[in-house]
Amino acid sequence: MTASHEITQWLMRWSDGQQDAECEVMRLVMPELRRHARRFFRRERRNHTLQPTALINEAYIRLVNVENARWQDRWHFFAMSATIMRHILVDYARHRIRAGGDAIRITLDDSIPCNSGASAEVIELNDALDALAKFAPRQAAVVELKFFGGMSGDEVAAVLGVSPGTIDGDWKLARAWLLREMSAGSIS
Repeated sequence: MTASHEITQWLMRWSDGQQDAECEVMRLVMPELRRHARRFFRRERRNHTLQPTALINEAYIRLVNVENARWQDRWHFFAMSATIMRHILVDYARHRIRAGGDAIRITLDDSIPCNSGASAEVIELNDALDALAKFAPRQAAVVELKFFGGMSGDEVAAVLGVSPGTIDGDWKLARAWLLREMSAGSIS
């Protein structure tokens, strides 16, 4: 049984309410979640107060508390993980702003597909991403999975069921639109 197939089977068991399945899913996916979180924080400042382990732990707590989750496969699980991590990071940024934390500039750079800071710009990106999702949901999903989920283009292609070339095109278009929107300050 391949690791991907094994994860999918355990996710189905978890969806069906098997008690032991949740622990087995977490045992199987934790290394990949750690890899995504490390990739996300790779270019972050060294003294960042939110660390990959804390992000993963919080995501785990939220994942196991998803009501009536019907996991389709491992990619569905990792897409949900990316969404949850996005919300954690945005909540963290809002908290840092309220607490008077320092602002850090974020970039949407092809060579650094996932980089964030606990700042107003994370919130601005979140708002812009919500606006993009209204008319280009796949492009918004590409950004969420790459930027907040720490996934590679190939991984995003597998999650969304499209070619890596499509993901590259969506990433470029979404990135350009988001940068324009964020620089114009037109997000409300």
